[in-house]
Amino acid sequence: MAKRKLLILQTAFIGDVILATPLAQAAHEMFAPCEVHFMVIPGAANLLEKNPYIQRVWVYDKRGKQRGARGLWQLARQLRAERFQLALVPHRSLRSALLVWIAKIPQRIGFNRSAGAFLFTDKIIYEAKHEVERNLDLLRGLGALASRFKPAVYWDESDEARVASFTKNSFHNRIALAPGSVWATKRWPQESFAVLARRLINETGATIFLIGGKDDAVLCEQIQKKAGARCVNTAGQLSLRQSAALLNECAVLVSNDSAPAHLGVATRCRVLMIFGPTVPRFGFAPFGEGHAVIEKDMVCRPCSTHGTRTCPIGTHACMKEISVEEVFHYVVASLA
Repeated sequence: MAKRKLLILQTAFIGDVILATPLAQAAHEMFAPCEVHFMVIPGAANLLEKNPYIQRVWVYDKRGKQRGARGLWQLARQLRAERFQLALVPHRSLRSALLVWIAKIPQRIGFNRSAGAFLFTDKIIYEAKHEVERNLDLLRGLGALASRFKPAVYWDESDEARVASFTKNSFHNRIALAPGSVWATKRWPQESFAVLARRLINETGATIFLIGGKDDAVLCEQIQKKAGARCVNTAGQLSLRQSAALLNECAVLVSNDSAPAHLGVATRCRVLMIFGPTVPRFGFAPFGEGHAVIEKDMVCRPCSTHGTRTCPIGTHACMKEISVEEVFHYVVASLA
Protein backbone atom coordinates (compact mmCIF):
# COMPACT_ATOMS: atom_id res chain seq x y z
CA MET A 1 0.00 0.00 0.00
CA ALA A 2 1.40 3.40 -1.01
CA LYS A 3 1.97 5.94 1.73
CA ARG A 4 -0.59 8.70 1.97
CA LYS A 5 1.13 12.06 1.75
CA LEU A 6 -0.48 14.99 3.52
CA LEU A 7 0.23 18.62 4.37
CA ILE A 8 -0.73 20.46 7.55
CA LEU A 9 -0.70 24.22 7.05
CA GLN A 10 -0.62 26.54 10.08
CA THR A 11 1.16 29.82 9.38
CA ALA A 12 -0.37 31.90 12.18
CA PHE A 13 1.37 32.51 15.53
CA ILE A 14 3.72 30.17 17.39
CA GLY A 15 1.05 29.20 19.91
CA ASP A 16 -1.26 28.18 17.07
CA VAL A 17 1.47 25.92 15.68
CA ILE A 18 1.94 24.20 19.05
CA LEU A 19 -1.81 23.58 19.28
CA ALA A 20 -1.79 22.04 15.79
CA THR A 21 0.97 19.50 16.56
CA PRO A 22 -1.53 16.82 17.68
CA LEU A 23 -2.72 16.67 14.07
CA ALA A 24 0.60 15.16 12.98
CA GLN A 25 0.48 12.30 15.47
CA ALA A 26 -3.23 11.72 14.85
CA ALA A 27 -2.61 11.54 11.10
CA HIS A 28 -0.07 8.78 11.66
CA GLU A 29 -2.61 6.85 13.71
CA MET A 30 -5.32 7.23 11.10
CA PHE A 31 -3.34 6.76 7.88
CA ALA A 32 -0.31 4.64 8.82
CA PRO A 33 1.85 4.37 6.86
CA CYS A 34 1.82 8.03 5.87
CA GLU A 35 4.13 10.97 5.25
CA VAL A 36 3.29 14.21 7.06
CA HIS A 37 4.60 17.61 5.98
CA PHE A 38 3.94 20.71 8.10
CA MET A 39 4.10 24.33 6.92
CA VAL A 40 4.78 27.19 9.35
CA ILE A 41 6.21 30.72 9.52
CA PRO A 42 10.02 31.06 9.90
CA GLY A 43 9.91 31.66 13.65
CA ALA A 44 8.07 28.41 14.35
CA ALA A 45 10.16 25.94 12.32
CA ASN A 46 12.51 25.17 15.23
CA LEU A 47 9.55 23.76 17.17
CA LEU A 48 8.93 20.96 14.72
CA GLU A 49 12.39 19.91 13.58
CA LYS A 50 12.71 16.98 16.02
CA ASN A 51 9.08 15.85 15.86
CA PRO A 52 9.08 12.14 14.86
CA TYR A 53 5.60 12.45 13.33
CA ILE A 54 6.65 15.16 10.86
CA GLN A 55 8.76 14.11 7.89
CA ARG A 56 9.36 17.58 6.48
CA VAL A 57 8.94 21.13 7.77
CA TRP A 58 8.11 23.77 5.15
CA VAL A 59 8.73 27.45 5.89
CA TYR A 60 6.49 30.12 4.38
CA ASP A 61 8.05 33.56 4.84
CA LYS A 62 4.81 35.31 3.91
CA ARG A 63 5.88 38.69 5.30
CA GLY A 64 9.44 38.51 3.98
CA LYS A 65 11.04 37.09 0.87
CA GLN A 66 7.93 35.09 -0.11
CA ARG A 67 5.41 37.88 0.42
CA GLY A 68 2.83 38.79 -2.17
CA ALA A 69 1.21 36.95 -5.05
CA ARG A 70 4.49 35.91 -6.66
CA GLY A 71 5.75 34.23 -3.49
CA LEU A 72 2.42 32.48 -3.02
CA TRP A 73 2.40 31.21 -6.60
CA GLN A 74 5.99 29.94 -6.47
CA LEU A 75 5.38 28.09 -3.22
CA ALA A 76 2.17 26.58 -4.57
CA ARG A 77 4.09 25.23 -7.57
CA GLN A 78 6.58 23.56 -5.22
CA LEU A 79 3.73 21.99 -3.29
CA ARG A 80 2.08 20.79 -6.49
CA ALA A 81 5.26 18.90 -7.39
CA GLU A 82 5.03 16.98 -4.10
CA ARG A 83 1.72 15.39 -5.15
CA PHE A 84 0.00 15.59 -1.77
CA GLN A 85 -3.29 13.71 -1.50
CA LEU A 86 -4.63 15.69 1.46
CA ALA A 87 -4.26 19.13 3.05
CA LEU A 88 -5.40 19.97 6.59
CA VAL A 89 -5.75 23.73 7.07
CA PRO A 90 -6.49 24.82 10.66
CA HIS A 91 -5.40 28.38 9.82
CA ARG A 92 -8.55 30.31 8.92
CA SER A 93 -7.06 32.63 6.32
CA LEU A 94 -7.79 33.17 2.65
CA ARG A 95 -4.08 32.95 1.80
CA SER A 96 -3.76 29.48 3.36
CA ALA A 97 -6.82 28.18 1.52
CA LEU A 98 -5.65 29.74 -1.73
CA LEU A 99 -2.22 28.13 -1.38
CA VAL A 100 -3.50 24.54 -1.17
CA TRP A 101 -6.05 25.22 -3.93
CA ILE A 102 -3.43 26.54 -6.36
CA ALA A 103 -1.24 23.56 -5.40
CA LYS A 104 -4.08 21.34 -6.68
CA ILE A 105 -4.14 19.14 -3.60
CA PRO A 106 -7.21 17.01 -4.34
CA GLN A 107 -8.67 16.90 -0.81
CA ARG A 108 -8.53 20.15 1.14
CA ILE A 109 -10.06 20.21 4.62
CA GLY A 110 -10.58 23.41 6.59
CA PHE A 111 -13.10 25.24 8.74
CA ASN A 112 -16.40 26.64 7.51
CA ARG A 113 -15.52 29.99 9.13
CA SER A 114 -12.29 30.33 7.17
CA ALA A 115 -12.10 33.30 4.83
CA GLY A 116 -11.21 30.79 2.12
CA ALA A 117 -13.78 28.12 2.99
CA PHE A 118 -15.16 28.18 -0.57
CA LEU A 119 -11.83 26.72 -1.76
CA PHE A 120 -12.03 23.62 0.46
CA THR A 121 -13.41 20.27 -0.66
CA ASP A 122 -14.46 19.48 2.94
CA LYS A 123 -15.70 22.16 5.34
CA ILE A 124 -15.69 21.33 9.06
CA ILE A 125 -17.89 23.25 11.50
CA TYR A 126 -15.82 25.57 13.68
CA GLU A 127 -17.20 24.72 17.12
CA ALA A 128 -16.84 26.38 20.52
CA LYS A 129 -14.32 23.97 22.04
CA HIS A 130 -10.61 23.88 22.79
CA GLU A 131 -8.41 24.64 19.80
CA VAL A 132 -6.69 21.24 20.06
CA GLU A 133 -10.01 19.41 19.80
CA ARG A 134 -11.19 21.82 17.12
CA ASN A 135 -8.12 21.07 15.02
CA LEU A 136 -8.57 17.33 15.45
CA ASP A 137 -12.09 17.73 14.04
CA LEU A 138 -10.40 18.24 10.67
CA LEU A 139 -9.41 14.56 10.82
CA ARG A 140 -12.48 13.25 12.59
CA GLY A 141 -14.50 13.91 9.47
CA LEU A 142 -12.48 11.09 7.86
CA GLY A 143 -12.86 8.56 10.67
CA ALA A 144 -12.69 7.95 14.41
CA LEU A 145 -9.54 8.70 16.41
CA ALA A 146 -8.77 5.98 18.93
CA SER A 147 -6.29 7.96 21.04
CA ARG A 148 -6.28 11.25 22.89
CA PHE A 149 -3.60 13.61 21.68
CA LYS A 150 -1.93 16.62 23.31
CA PRO A 151 0.50 19.28 22.09
CA ALA A 152 4.05 17.99 21.83
CA VAL A 153 7.49 19.51 21.35
CA TYR A 154 10.63 17.39 21.03
CA TRP A 155 14.22 18.35 21.75
CA ASP A 156 17.63 16.67 21.79
CA GLU A 157 20.71 16.44 23.99
CA SER A 158 22.23 19.61 22.55
CA ASP A 159 19.11 21.52 23.63
CA GLU A 160 19.37 20.02 27.12
CA ALA A 161 23.05 20.96 27.31
CA ARG A 162 22.22 24.56 26.47
CA VAL A 163 19.53 24.64 29.16
CA ALA A 164 21.94 23.13 31.70
CA SER A 165 24.15 26.21 31.38
CA PHE A 166 21.26 28.21 32.89
CA THR A 167 20.03 25.68 35.48
CA LYS A 168 23.33 24.34 36.83
CA ASN A 169 23.13 26.41 40.03
CA SER A 170 19.46 25.67 40.79
CA PHE A 171 18.35 22.41 42.34
CA HIS A 172 14.71 22.65 43.42
CA ASN A 173 11.62 24.83 43.10
CA ARG A 174 12.39 25.96 39.58
CA ILE A 175 9.62 28.30 38.47
CA ALA A 176 9.19 29.90 35.06
CA LEU A 177 7.54 33.24 34.32
CA ALA A 178 6.57 34.35 30.81
CA PRO A 179 5.65 38.05 31.06
CA GLY A 180 5.51 38.87 27.35
CA SER A 181 2.83 38.92 24.66
CA VAL A 182 2.55 40.33 21.17
CA TRP A 183 -0.42 42.38 22.41
CA ALA A 184 0.17 44.83 25.27
CA THR A 185 -3.29 44.39 26.82
CA LYS A 186 -2.65 40.66 27.32
CA ARG A 187 0.31 41.34 29.61
CA TRP A 188 -0.09 41.14 33.37
CA PRO A 189 1.71 44.26 34.69
CA GLN A 190 5.49 44.17 34.76
CA GLU A 191 5.54 45.23 38.41
CA SER A 192 3.23 42.34 39.33
CA PHE A 193 5.59 39.83 37.74
CA ALA A 194 8.54 41.42 39.55
CA VAL A 195 6.84 41.32 42.95
CA LEU A 196 5.72 37.73 42.34
CA ALA A 197 9.26 36.69 41.44
CA ARG A 198 10.71 38.38 44.52
CA ARG A 199 8.16 36.73 46.85
CA LEU A 200 8.71 33.29 45.36
CA ILE A 201 12.47 33.67 45.76
CA ASN A 202 12.28 34.97 49.33
CA GLU A 203 9.48 32.76 50.66
CA THR A 204 9.99 29.46 48.84
CA GLY A 205 13.68 29.51 47.97
CA ALA A 206 12.76 29.20 44.30
CA THR A 207 14.91 29.99 41.32
CA ILE A 208 12.97 32.01 38.75
CA PHE A 209 13.50 31.62 35.02
CA LEU A 210 12.16 34.37 32.78
CA ILE A 211 11.37 33.06 29.31
CA GLY A 212 10.45 34.76 26.05
CA GLY A 213 11.76 35.79 22.68
CA LYS A 214 14.11 38.59 21.68
CA ASP A 215 11.23 41.08 21.79
CA ASP A 216 10.73 40.24 25.48
CA ALA A 217 14.38 40.64 26.49
CA VAL A 218 14.11 44.23 27.78
CA LEU A 219 10.89 43.52 29.68
CA CYS A 220 12.46 40.45 31.31
CA GLU A 221 15.64 42.37 32.13
CA GLN A 222 13.60 44.99 33.99
CA ILE A 223 11.79 42.29 35.96
CA GLN A 224 15.08 40.54 36.74
CA LYS A 225 16.59 43.74 38.18
CA LYS A 226 13.61 44.21 40.49
CA ALA A 227 13.43 40.55 41.53
CA GLY A 228 17.03 40.33 42.67
CA ALA A 229 19.21 37.24 43.08
CA ARG A 230 18.16 33.81 41.79
CA CYS A 231 16.17 35.31 38.90
CA VAL A 232 17.57 34.16 35.55
CA ASN A 233 16.69 35.95 32.33
CA THR A 234 16.70 33.57 29.34
CA ALA A 235 14.59 35.76 27.02
CA GLY A 236 16.08 35.83 23.54
CA GLN A 237 18.83 33.39 24.51
CA LEU A 238 17.05 30.07 23.97
CA SER A 239 15.39 28.56 20.92
CA LEU A 240 11.79 27.40 21.19
CA ARG A 241 12.91 23.80 21.65
CA GLN A 242 15.38 24.86 24.32
CA SER A 243 12.68 26.86 26.08
CA ALA A 244 10.52 23.74 26.11
CA ALA A 245 13.42 21.73 27.55
CA LEU A 246 13.80 24.38 30.27
CA LEU A 247 10.08 24.31 31.08
CA ASN A 248 10.32 20.54 31.38
CA GLU A 249 12.69 21.15 34.32
CA CYS A 250 10.33 23.64 36.01
CA ALA A 251 7.52 22.82 38.42
CA VAL A 252 5.25 25.68 37.37
CA LEU A 253 4.94 28.25 34.60
CA VAL A 254 3.02 31.50 35.06
CA SER A 255 2.16 32.94 31.66
CA ASN A 256 -0.10 35.41 29.95
CA ASP A 257 -2.42 34.18 27.19
CA SER A 258 0.52 33.66 24.85
CA ALA A 259 2.66 30.98 23.18
CA PRO A 260 4.80 30.06 26.24
CA ALA A 261 1.69 28.74 28.01
CA HIS A 262 1.11 26.24 25.21
CA LEU A 263 4.81 25.42 25.16
CA GLY A 264 4.52 24.59 28.86
CA VAL A 265 1.55 22.31 28.25
CA ALA A 266 3.74 20.33 25.83
CA THR A 267 6.11 19.54 28.74
CA ARG A 268 5.59 18.14 32.22
CA CYS A 269 5.30 21.44 34.08
CA ARG A 270 2.03 22.88 35.39
CA VAL A 271 0.73 26.02 33.72
CA LEU A 272 -1.11 28.95 35.29
CA MET A 273 -2.47 31.15 32.51
CA ILE A 274 -3.54 34.74 33.21
CA PHE A 275 -6.42 35.98 31.07
CA GLY A 276 -7.35 39.64 30.61
CA PRO A 277 -8.94 40.95 27.39
CA THR A 278 -9.41 37.42 26.03
CA VAL A 279 -11.32 34.54 27.64
CA PRO A 280 -10.80 30.77 27.94
CA ARG A 281 -13.97 29.99 26.00
CA PHE A 282 -12.21 31.10 22.81
CA GLY A 283 -10.44 27.73 23.04
CA PHE A 284 -6.92 28.72 24.08
CA ALA A 285 -6.76 27.82 27.77
CA PRO A 286 -3.98 25.41 28.81
CA PHE A 287 -4.95 22.00 27.42
CA GLY A 288 -5.24 18.98 29.68
CA GLU A 289 -5.38 18.30 33.40
CA GLY A 290 -3.29 19.87 36.15
CA HIS A 291 -3.33 23.39 34.73
CA ALA A 292 -5.35 26.44 35.76
CA VAL A 293 -6.44 29.91 34.70
CA ILE A 294 -6.92 33.16 36.61
CA GLU A 295 -9.31 35.81 35.32
CA LYS A 296 -11.67 38.51 36.57
CA ASP A 297 -15.33 38.53 35.62
CA MET A 298 -15.98 41.95 34.06
CA VAL A 299 -18.70 43.26 31.78
CA CYS A 300 -16.10 44.59 29.33
CA ARG A 301 -14.54 41.15 28.78
CA PRO A 302 -13.79 39.93 26.24
CA CYS A 303 -12.92 43.10 24.36
CA SER A 304 -11.19 41.39 21.44
CA THR A 305 -10.28 38.02 19.98
CA HIS A 306 -6.51 38.45 20.09
CA GLY A 307 -5.89 41.40 22.39
CA THR A 308 -5.13 45.02 21.50
CA ARG A 309 -2.30 47.50 21.95
CA THR A 310 -4.30 49.68 24.36
CA CYS A 311 -7.29 49.08 26.62
CA PRO A 312 -10.49 50.22 24.83
CA ILE A 313 -11.77 51.88 28.03
CA GLY A 314 -8.38 53.06 29.28
CA THR A 315 -8.23 51.12 32.57
CA HIS A 316 -6.62 47.71 31.87
CA ALA A 317 -8.55 46.64 34.97
CA CYS A 318 -8.93 43.06 33.76
CA MET A 319 -5.20 42.57 34.37
CA LYS A 320 -4.49 45.09 37.12
CA GLU A 321 -7.14 43.59 39.41
CA ILE A 322 -5.47 40.17 39.37
CA SER A 323 -3.39 40.33 42.54
CA VAL A 324 0.08 39.00 43.15
CA GLU A 325 -1.34 37.30 46.24
CA GLU A 326 -3.71 34.99 44.36
CA VAL A 327 -1.10 34.06 41.76
CA PHE A 328 1.46 33.44 44.51
CA HIS A 329 -0.87 31.10 46.40
CA TYR A 330 -1.57 29.05 43.28
CA VAL A 331 2.13 28.62 42.60
CA VAL A 332 2.90 27.65 46.21
CA ALA A 333 0.06 25.10 46.19
CA SER A 334 1.47 23.61 42.99
CA LEU A 335 4.86 23.17 44.65
CA ALA A 336 3.40 21.18 47.56
